[in-house]
Amino acid sequence: MSSPAPRFDQAIAAIDAANAEDPVSITVDGERRPAEQLYGERMSEELAKLHPDASEALRLASRAQHIRRWTVPRASYPMDRTGYLRWRTDLKRKHSEMAADIMLASGYADDEIARVGALIRKERLKHDAEAQALEDVACIVFLKHYIDEFAAKHDDAKLISILRKTWVKMSPHGHAAALKLSLSPRVGDLVGRALQADPA
Repeated sequence: MSSPAPRFDQAIAAIDAANAEDPVSITVDGERRPAEQLYGERMSEELAKLHPDASEALRLASRAQHIRRWTVPRASYPMDRTGYLRWRTDLKRKHSEMAADIMLASGYADDEIARVGALIRKERLKHDAEAQALEDVACIVFLKHYIDEFAAKHDDAKLISILRKTWVKMSPHGHAAALKLSLSPRVGDLVGRALQADPA
């Protein structure tokens, strides 16, 4: 990656500061960390591994993907498929708006802000290489850091269905990275079963 500009550093610091207000925290190496701040750092870390030459826009979108996510709780929407989809759509819109405010204050131009917003909203997924890269990174972060906790709350059939859907959203480059992850025995078995059920 090229050296970041001062405005990039300013925007990243502002995103991290916003996420540092997350009331939910996670213990990592004995230290309590705001959950969404940690998520943003993990997104940046995995992006650097998967796409070391990522553009500034993609790096910003990656860090801001979950900005202040707790302010749009899932429980405030109907607990059905329609409610879930509306929640996801509203989240993407809110995240892109929050990122836009930070980028504007950091000195970015309107077209640059629009590009990051489009990436956060995952517009033209499968047709926009950077939107696909962001989706791959999000899937890798989920599989690497969050799936075990998620798996503890669901049965195998539900998890296999989710893993199949996750796999379909990823690119071949993302698939290759995912298959190199050190997964827990249960999750590794479920991934294998999911891919047997749907090789795509």
